[in-house]
Amino acid sequence: MGAMSVRSKSSEPSEAPHRAGFACFVGRPNAGKSTLTNALVGQKVAITANQPQTTRHTVRGIVHRDDAQLILVDTPGLHKPRTLLGERLNDVVRTTWAEVDVIGFCLPANEKLGPGDRFIAKELASIKKTPKIAIVTKTDLVDGKTLAEQLIAIDQLGKELGFEWAEIVPVSAVGDKQVGLLADLIVPLLPEGPALYPEGDLTDEPEQVMIAELIREAALEGVRDELPHSIAVVVEEMLPREDRPADKPLLDIHAFVYIERPSQKGIIIGPKGKRLKEVGIKSRKHIEALLGTPVFLDLHVKVAKDWQRDPRQLRKLGF
Repeated sequence: MGAMSVRSKSSEPSEAPHRAGFACFVGRPNAGKSTLTNALVGQKVAITANQPQTTRHTVRGIVHRDDAQLILVDTPGLHKPRTLLGERLNDVVRTTWAEVDVIGFCLPANEKLGPGDRFIAKELASIKKTPKIAIVTKTDLVDGKTLAEQLIAIDQLGKELGFEWAEIVPVSAVGDKQVGLLADLIVPLLPEGPALYPEGDLTDEPEQVMIAELIREAALEGVRDELPHSIAVVVEEMLPREDRPADKPLLDIHAFVYIERPSQKGIIIGPKGKRLKEVGIKSRKHIEALLGTPVFLDLHVKVAKDWQRDPRQLRKLGF
């Protein structure tokens, strides 16, 4: 189920009304939320990374179907806030949950329910109106017995907290198992109405923000322990290179990688600039895949003192 969906002719009477609405996936870090979003949309949109809070912006993937349009809103992870940024993220999460039509709670099949899952489930229980689907991810990693036990435990968790799951669905996004079924189960929970986004849109996130996320992901790889969240990326400008033949376009992208302290500069740049070069090569590949055009990427590292705690800097960096 890729991004391209073929519309049936509007002159034919349609049996079921068209539905359109919003869903968001929640769950502990690494519960498979982004992988699931990508599998449903059929293209890399959300940024997959095995670390909490990498998807800071609300990246939306859009699933186009003949009978429905499902817009996936990616909320940042809910966590116990330590900074102004943390508190802001948590507010965003609660607001988003109350505004969507369906919440999918991702729980990996290969890990027993833990305190992190209960913390999220408790929060979900307080949002009364929105239907909640429990999605058991990574089913390819367990046997039938383990999966059955997990399904029962999830059912119990809802009962304990006084709510009923609209559905409990096992999926394996990696093996593409039942991802289509998941969409079939979410669609009836959406309100009736016309498509909210044009056919070709996969995401309404401005390209610059998505490009910044791809660079940030590449920059974090391998240095997460040293700089967990203290990297922000801003794409300053994107310009088509002049004097290029129409069949050989080149897009110039100028971006800044912001860090909090001068001491972090060396970590990002690496000996003789080797690391920054690798970050550039890696993110350029992803950006070219996203935009479908060759890119020249110009990366610079800048220090923005303690940006995570400074409201003015937060605003400037898009939070």
